[in-house]
Amino acid sequence: GELSYLVNNAGITNDKLALRMKAEEFTSVLDANLTSAFIGCREAMKAMRKQKFGSIVNMASIVGETGNAGQTNYAASKGGMIAMTKSFAIEAATSGIRYNCITPGFIATDMTDELKEEVKAAFTAKIPMARFGNAKEVAEATAFLLSDHASYITGETLKVNGGMFM
Repeated sequence: GELSYLVNNAGITNDKLALRMKAEEFTSVLDANLTSAFIGCREAMKAMRKQKFGSIVNMASIVGETGNAGQTNYAASKGGMIAMTKSFAIEAATSGIRYNCITPGFIATDMTDELKEEVKAAFTAKIPMARFGNAKEVAEATAFLLSDHASYITGETLKVNGGMFM
């Protein structure tokens, strides 16, 4: 069958202050988060060019736009993903292929469930909508960007963060 849609959503963290981070700890996060997305985007473009249609969504992070102490490697990988998405969008636009990016903010997940209540409250206080998002909200934003409703949107970064970063 044909490949029409791709969502690159793989990601890891290995948090550590930059002065304590080994080069291998930096590059391992870039390889998992950015290089893997590059390979997926490149291979999708090869397949989609033949049919002159396709839509790719890369899942980055608010940290790729803002940075965060202890996440130099993660921020670089997600910031790189945002820039890479724009470059792919330019290269593929005349082939009918769209590349877009989503940068989720704080989303309620098993990982955020483990945070202490005071930490959750501190993060929530920074969000104008005064709550964490949920996976369904990110999924619906992704479905929109993949759909024909977004047929004239490419190279964009959609923030799904409750207004935390505008």
